[in-house]
Amino acid sequence: MNVNYGEDMYPIVTINKKAAKNLINGGPWVYSEDVTGSEPHENGGVVCVRGADGHVLGLGFINDASKIRLRLLTRRANQVVGRAFLRSRLEDCVEYRKRVADVTSGSSACRLVFGEADFLPGLTVDKFGGVLVAQFLALGLEPFRDIIVEELLDILRGEGAEIAGVYERSDARVRLLEGLEPRAGFIGPAFDTTVRIAENGVNFWVDVANGQKTGFFLDQKHNRAAIRGFCKGRGVLDCFAYTGSFAINAAFCGAASVTALDCSDEALQMARRNAALNALPIDIEFVRGDAFELLPEWARERRAFDVVILDPPAFTKSRASVNAAAHGYRDINAKAIRLTARGGFLATCSCSRFMTPELFYNVVRQAAQSCGRTLRLVEMRQQAPDHPILPGADETHYLKFYIYQVL
Repeated sequence: MNVNYGEDMYPIVTINKKAAKNLINGGPWVYSEDVTGSEPHENGGVVCVRGADGHVLGLGFINDASKIRLRLLTRRANQVVGRAFLRSRLEDCVEYRKRVADVTSGSSACRLVFGEADFLPGLTVDKFGGVLVAQFLALGLEPFRDIIVEELLDILRGEGAEIAGVYERSDARVRLLEGLEPRAGFIGPAFDTTVRIAENGVNFWVDVANGQKTGFFLDQKHNRAAIRGFCKGRGVLDCFAYTGSFAINAAFCGAASVTALDCSDEALQMARRNAALNALPIDIEFVRGDAFELLPEWARERRAFDVVILDPPAFTKSRASVNAAAHGYRDINAKAIRLTARGGFLATCSCSRFMTPELFYNVVRQAAQSCGRTLRLVEMRQQAPDHPILPGADETHYLKFYIYQVL
């Protein structure tokens, strides 16, 4: 007997034509203004999503308190969202990472779950060696938190991975928009939260309890390796260096000199520890300062670098502030270009999904024009494949990493 589980088991929520088209085209969310009607439901629960024409579009979490009213879980309405469903999703995540990154080795690090791109909206899980770091950022995940942890640990241990424990970093402010309080701490037994990982042959310490986001920016893994060929034998400046990942890769590959600049003393302390962890052929110069202030000062002193790396934090987290962010990116790229020796290279990136690839490309081009310099595009890169991108879901494509020669 055929049973339509979605319509039989879950309350129906109806959305307008615009939102239905977005879901059909691959979008993962429905905003509050696009919901036209709903049956009585539990806030944070699973609902069946239906278009204005009555066509069932799938199942998703609903949150009446959030601007993102619906987060799609599956486009197949004849499913039951429970332990078996979640285990299947997590098994898919691990299987995919086995193809694009080593998830079972004790020395590896990768993103195991990437939210909407893995059809587990609001969930992020990173693996650092034998430690998992999890973020639960959607209301609908709260009832499933323990099940998700239990099933993921069982899957990984079944693959032979030794997992010491799980640390939760659900302390992002976005939880407040979901009507949730930020939360952080151990899920299960405590362990040392400073974890050693290896990436591209380089070793790093990761502070999973106190570092930014989950402690380390795994999305730049392949981009860190990509800059090595440009840095060998050259003078390198790494701006917004954080814990030194780009700077250490530059030194590791044989740069003539490396300067790592960041405004955070705590970040630079960890960067020094990371440098000491590796047998680097040169010493890195660590400088604490504001890049917006220090780069123009160095330009006035006629300093120049063969390679300049810009990895700033996101200048915008909303569409409303895109214009201001574009000005900020244009400004910092112009400052970096003025410090780049002619014939040298600029590696620049934006981690804001609201800065589209086209917009960011034009911003960097305008920055070069304002300096009277010409750019030659060498590479256009993005986030590592353990942070997959879904066509039609712009939310999953956020990192732009461009390498230019500056002429």
